Amino acid sequence: MRHLAAPAALMAGALALTACSGSGDAKADLSVSSSYMPQPVSDMAAGFLTIANEGGAKDELTSVTSDAAGSVTVHRTVGQSMEEVASLDVPAHGRLVFRSGGNHLMFENLKRRPKQGEKVTVELHFADSGPIKVEMPVKSATYTPATGH
Repeated sequence: MRHLAAPAALMAGALALTACSGSGDAKADLSVSSSYMPQPVSDMAAGFLTIANEGGAKDELTSVTSDAAGSVTVHRTVGQSMEEVASLDVPAHGRLVFRSGGNHLMFENLKRRPKQGEKVTVELHFADSGPIKVEMPVKSATYTPATGH
């Protein structure tokens, strides 16, 4: 019986080490849905979308690029004021929502005004995850999503 105790103890120790090392392997698992741009009426436009993170680690959106605009900036709305930010967190097992009256993208110096029915390509850049390309449909200027975002 004694000769079975040592292998059992080794196996238990190995399992404990495996369980501890697995927690460091958590990473973000990002996807994008509900993206759209209201048809712009000037050389600026807003953009809205939802970034879901099914992974066990947070990430952060650090920048957005698009060939359709001179620049794309990330804004958050706190109370009644809008402010540009360098990044926004995408929580583990959570969502980062961009919606009218809240977080949003600002397309500045549009190279042309996209029309309803067209798509604008954007690339989302993150601190840890690879970039995600999104085809953002252009909706009417008064579009309100059924999901309420």
